[in-house]
Amino acid sequence: MKLLYSAIEPYKTEYFKVSNTHSLYLEQSGNPKGIPILELHGGPGAKSKPDHRRYYNPKKYRIIFFDQRGCGKSKPAGETKENTTWNLVEDIEKIRKHLGIEKWIVHGGSWGSTLALAYAESHPKGVQRLILRSIFLCRKWELKELFNSDRFSVVYPDVWEEFVGFIPKQERKNLAKAYEKRIFGRDKKLQEKATQLLYLWDTVRQYLVPPVEKLNDIKVTGESINGWKIFFHYMKHNMFLKENQLIKNIDKIRKIPGAIFHGRYDMICPLQNAWDLHKAWPEAQFHIIPDASHKLSEPGTREKVMEYLERLRR
Repeated sequence: MKLLYSAIEPYKTEYFKVSNTHSLYLEQSGNPKGIPILELHGGPGAKSKPDHRRYYNPKKYRIIFFDQRGCGKSKPAGETKENTTWNLVEDIEKIRKHLGIEKWIVHGGSWGSTLALAYAESHPKGVQRLILRSIFLCRKWELKELFNSDRFSVVYPDVWEEFVGFIPKQERKNLAKAYEKRIFGRDKKLQEKATQLLYLWDTVRQYLVPPVEKLNDIKVTGESINGWKIFFHYMKHNMFLKENQLIKNIDKIRKIPGAIFHGRYDMICPLQNAWDLHKAWPEAQFHIIPDASHKLSEPGTREKVMEYLERLRR
C-alpha cells in the first residue's frame, strides 16, 4: 500500500484579493521549482485540507491549494454575494497568472472535479493535464439524487430515517429546500441540529466503511454552518451550470491529457457520472476503483491516484 508522504507546512501563504468583496486563502508547499499542481477542494462549501499535501511528492511538485469564495479561511466567510461557478473559474485563472505559471496540472474530486472541468473548458491553454475523481457533473438528476436517494435509504435506513425525521411531513417532498430553510433561518437550535444531521448524512456516504458518528458528538462551528450556506446557495441555482453543459463542451479539452478515478460504491456521486464522462472523453485514462466509495483517503483510491502522480513526475 502506497504510504502518504510526511506532513509538510506551506512555504508561502497569502490572501489573494479577487474582487472588491472576496479575498482567497492561497497556499503553496513542496518544491517552488517543481511541477505546478492545483488541487480544487469539494463542496461547494468545503475547504482545502492540510493532509492532502501528503499525496504529492514534495520534492517534485509545487503544491497549490486555495479556499474558494466564502469557504474555509477565505474572506468574508460564508459570503454568497458574487459567488458563482464562473466567479470561481475566473479566480483560478487569476491565481495561475498571479503565480506566474504557464501551465499547471489541475486535480479535483467531487465538486472539485466539476470546477476543474468548467475551468479547463474555459481556459484550456493554461491546463497541462486534468486529474478528476468522484465525478460530479451537476445534472438535474444528480442534484435530485443528493437528497432523494432510494439507494441511500436502502443501505443506511437508520441514518436516512433520522435525516428525514427532523423535517415535518408536509415539507419532506423537497428535503433540500427544507434543510436550506433551517440553515439560513434565525432559530439557532434548529440551525445547529440541521448542521449536525447534514454532517452525519454526508459523512456516512463518503466511505465504503463509514466512521461511526454519534449525532451529539458532532461539533457545530460557524465555519460548518457557513459551508452549508454556500452549498445551498449553489444548489438553489443548479450549481450555475446549464443541463449537461460539461459533457456538451468536452471537445474544448479533448486534447488535454487526463485521468478519471471513481469508486465503484460511491454513494454521493454515482459511478454513472464517471462512466458518462468516460464515454464522452475516451481519450482520458479511466479507472474504476473496486473497493472504494467517495473519499480520496480510501486505500484503493489513494493507491491509484498516488501511483498516477508518481508516474507523471518521472
